[in-house]
Amino acid sequence: MAYKFVPFKQKKLTEEEQLKNSETFYQALDERRSVREFSDKPVPKEVIENIIKAAGTAPSGAHKQPWTFCVISNPALKTEVRKAAEEEEKVSYGSRMSERWKADLEPLGTTWEKPFIEIAPYIIVVFKRAHETVEGEKRNNYYVNESIGIACGMLISAIHNAGLVTLTHTPSPMNFLTKILNRPENERAYLLLPIGYAADDAEVPDLQRKELDEIMVSYD
Repeated sequence: MAYKFVPFKQKKLTEEEQLKNSETFYQALDERRSVREFSDKPVPKEVIENIIKAAGTAPSGAHKQPWTFCVISNPALKTEVRKAAEEEEKVSYGSRMSERWKADLEPLGTTWEKPFIEIAPYIIVVFKRAHETVEGEKRNNYYVNESIGIACGMLISAIHNAGLVTLTHTPSPMNFLTKILNRPENERAYLLLPIGYAADDAEVPDLQRKELDEIMVSYD
């Protein structure tokens, strides 16, 4: 069935407003950092729901919206997730990662230990939906990885915009999350994000991002 098309509406900005808005947005996102030290201070559930709704506005292949956002606040469940994630991370650090990979991670101070999974008030596990079953028929979704990647980028931006912090965590393999959270067979874990406030004594590496001329090529 064809979609009903409606007039597109967007607030029109002057060039001055465009420049100001783009600079303000960049400056805001430039303050975003990956944080590994969390406070257990509660976060209103409605804030989390708004963040999820923002991520859900992402474009997707054929508008299939191939994502599920599992929000975990139950302490016992977070402990179970942490235990399983650390088991996978121990193996990764012990045998799966190359020596060069581990050397690149060393300046960041990361280890197989993931206490933030229990400390942060919320954990969001993002699942990608490879296909759907409609009237008993299996129907594949399209550009699933691309779609879910865009949605996660918007999710992280929404988290930062709400005055919260997060960290992208991808324990590999992630099949244990499907089992622990009892997700259907068409879903695959894509990303785990702890969400909350930074601990009062939280520290982050003093990193420098690439300059514009290192990431942008213009064809005028």
